[in-house]
Amino acid sequence: MNSVQIRSAERALSVGTWLIVAGAMLYSILTVTPLMAVHTPDEWDWTAPILPLVVDAAVVIVVRLDAVLARLGGQGGRWPIVLRWMTGCMTLALNVADSALRKDLVGVAVHAVAPLLLIVTAETGLAYRRAITAALAAQEARMRAEQNEREQAARERREAAEQRAREEREHAATLAREQREHEAALAREQTEREEAARREEREQAEARERAEREARERREREREQQQRERERLEREAAQRREAERLEREAAARREQAEREERAARERAALLSGGSVNEKLPEDRARAVVHAAFAEGLAVRAAADLCGWSVGWVSTRYQEYRDTTVGRTLEGASS
Repeated sequence: MNSVQIRSAERALSVGTWLIVAGAMLYSILTVTPLMAVHTPDEWDWTAPILPLVVDAAVVIVVRLDAVLARLGGQGGRWPIVLRWMTGCMTLALNVADSALRKDLVGVAVHAVAPLLLIVTAETGLAYRRAITAALAAQEARMRAEQNEREQAARERREAAEQRAREEREHAATLAREQREHEAALAREQTEREEAARREEREQAEARERAEREARERREREREQQQRERERLEREAAQRREAERLEREAAARREQAEREERAARERAALLSGGSVNEKLPEDRARAVVHAAFAEGLAVRAAADLCGWSVGWVSTRYQEYRDTTVGRTLEGASS
């Protein structure tokens, strides 16, 4: 069967199923509504059609969703089966209830036809749809396999043609390569001869350049040696000058130390006389005061050593301080 015939069969199955469902729903509403009206209070008689409509709506949901799942090849599980059989049994029970309550077996059989037909149609339609889906899947798989085989055959033919074309190209490329190699060998021989001539000229030029470079390097080494000799002589002269300067500084420091030592001995000699009861001569007194100032003695102690007044000694101390500060400033400015 082709796809058009399969779609036609599915459409016939769907149309027939929905006709049976519509007829069963109409028959159920007409049958169950009087029963519900009898068992409903008078003021609620208008609600009698609601229950058959609810049950029939559940039947429609079951039939529609089963059709979709079957077309997709899926399974809804146990609950769709429970709902399908529960709605079918409810429809059957509601349709035969009135006749069963009156113990009318013929009425029970007559009113059971539509619900039973609905139940069997729902199950049979589900089985048909699943079978059609499986058949379509098998047909599609077979068609895909045939398509794959055709594609494989076409691919193999294409690969064979490509292989032949590749072999032809490789053969042509081999011939061209051999021709190029022959031409390259001839060109290489010519190039080698030219290269040998250029190499000989280059070696001669390199020999000349090497001789000139060696001469330049020799002159450079001589200049560097002379430069190093001059630098060595200058360093030695600088070292001699530095040594002489250090010797002069050392001699100056020794002379300074000797002068300071002599001054210290002189100050010690001047200060060793102790206190006097009369004034010393002014020159002698100035020398004693200067020695006391240098040793850091108090003005009173210096006055006792020279015999002069404290005011006179203080004046001499101030003169020595001013002289010391002036020398310090001159040294800092220089």
